[in-house]
Amino acid sequence: MPNTVGPRTTGRTIARSGQRPPGGRGTPGAFTSRRAPGSRRSGAGLSIDQRGLRNRWGLIVMITLLVLVVGRLAVLQGVDGAAYANAAEQDRLRTYPVAALRGAVLDSEGRPFAYTVDASRVVADPTVVEDPARTALALTTLLDVPVPELTEKLSADGRYVILATQISPETVDAIEALELPGVLFEDDPVRLYPAGAVGGQVVGFVGREDTGLAGIEQTFDEELSGTPGERTVEVGSGGNPIPSGIDESTPAVDGSTVQLTIDQDLQYVMEQRLAQACADGATTRASAVVLDVATGEVVAMGSCPGYDPGSYSSTDPDLLGNPVVSDVFEPGSVMKAVTLAAALEEGVATPDTVLTVNGHIDAGDRRVTDAHDHAPIDWTVTGILAKSSNVGTIMLAREVGDETLEQYMRAFGIGSRTGIELPGESAGIFEDSADWTASRAANVPIGQGVSVTTLQMASMYQTIANGGVRIEPRLVQAVTGPDGDVTAAPEPESTRVISQATADDMAYMLEAVVGEGGTAPLGQIEGFRVAGKTGTAQRANPECNCYEGGGYVTTFVGFAPADEPRYVVAVDLERPTSSAEGGQVAAPVFRDVMRYALTANGVVPSGTPRPEFVLTGTP
Repeated sequence: MPNTVGPRTTGRTIARSGQRPPGGRGTPGAFTSRRAPGSRRSGAGLSIDQRGLRNRWGLIVMITLLVLVVGRLAVLQGVDGAAYANAAEQDRLRTYPVAALRGAVLDSEGRPFAYTVDASRVVADPTVVEDPARTALALTTLLDVPVPELTEKLSADGRYVILATQISPETVDAIEALELPGVLFEDDPVRLYPAGAVGGQVVGFVGREDTGLAGIEQTFDEELSGTPGERTVEVGSGGNPIPSGIDESTPAVDGSTVQLTIDQDLQYVMEQRLAQACADGATTRASAVVLDVATGEVVAMGSCPGYDPGSYSSTDPDLLGNPVVSDVFEPGSVMKAVTLAAALEEGVATPDTVLTVNGHIDAGDRRVTDAHDHAPIDWTVTGILAKSSNVGTIMLAREVGDETLEQYMRAFGIGSRTGIELPGESAGIFEDSADWTASRAANVPIGQGVSVTTLQMASMYQTIANGGVRIEPRLVQAVTGPDGDVTAAPEPESTRVISQATADDMAYMLEAVVGEGGTAPLGQIEGFRVAGKTGTAQRANPECNCYEGGGYVTTFVGFAPADEPRYVVAVDLERPTSSAEGGQVAAPVFRDVMRYALTANGVVPSGTPRPEFVLTGTP
């Protein structure tokens, strides 16, 4: 019979009574837990010492973090503060180049061929421009640029666009007054050529980077350029300078001034006369040089067609050189003066020596004739030059000898650059005499088979006019620095080529060329005695690299007054479709240019009459 159980007894009652329940593990006086086995209460079972240790470590960590934060703040404010402030300031600084004004190029009297004026490039930072459309509308009239074009630029990606170039200072002031955010200015000077095309081939031009690309502008680019400076300014959010901010400048040093030996008035007259020659329907190119006999200075130099340096970008690139120093041609009979000077200097002949000259002469496998074949004529050496006899000249050249003749020609400057202060000068074409064939040995003395420039041709005659002393031609008179210090051009090298006596005899003989019975009566100038020589040489045809169909190059070189030479003028005309001779077409150009040079510079007319010339005689 089941036991009768009284009211349920709980463990808590048992524990309090000290009794142990059946099967229990309790220990008298101990509390028993009712949590499931394996579970713990947070912090349960820790003693007071353990809890204190944990709190102390937590405090240490918090203090350490606080120290680090405070220390970093102290470093930022007390140590790195200046650096960060400086970095912020540097971020607001903008450094702009300050362009040096390029030096002027002047003529011999100080009149400008080229000079530079202040101007600016208008640029923008599209990221700063607040309203591209309104900004474009404000600028369109001032910059003369359509609104759509400006709006497109001001809305472009990136931080730099060019809105307009070479804007005048007055326009810049007007734009600055508008205070347009993001619109800035840079130096962009303007190079001006007030003489236009006059002297353009000598002066040359500069590119968009203000670097000389031709002529004197290129040769003297370093002196003309100067040294750029810079300006550092502090700008605000709109990209405009802060009035009270940093504004520091290193000034630019402007370029030096280059003064030429060119006379601008004579240059103009000469170019006008060359243009007239080029307009005759047969002349495709005309070149001329005027030299001062005593100094070798180039007083005028030019070609037709020429170009205006101020609009070089719209000019045919083939015209942007200087043919006077770069283009070569066979000079023809003007070379005979050199051959005969060698003959006189070597004692082979005198002006009065008489030679029986046939109308032709054999040279290897070729036969050379005079302009017109003729029966034998007894000509003096003066007559041979006055009549421009090929045969007589070759006869004298053979007496001189090939090697000796070569030495004289090289002394006169043939085959060598003159050293003129211009880029692209050619040395011409002149073979060593050791390489001459029999036909070449006959052609060279009469100006065929050898090529020269117009300047070399003029220099040959300057030697004769200057008493036999060759002076290297020069274009620059002086260079004046930005501080006003003037540096004169170095003295050009001079070389005695022939004696004074030979030079006088040659002047006498060359005067006969322009006189009655000579080949160039059209070269005469009223009131002045003139000495000179014509030339008519076959022109190489570039289409076949042969002479056939190439026409002629006609030349005239001379000096005046013949009794006291002041100027040399050399003229050459390229005439692909004409057979006219130098005395007919080149001599009149010489005459007009020389007449102006003499009268404009106050040269007194010759005070002595022309001599009587003996052209023929009895051997």
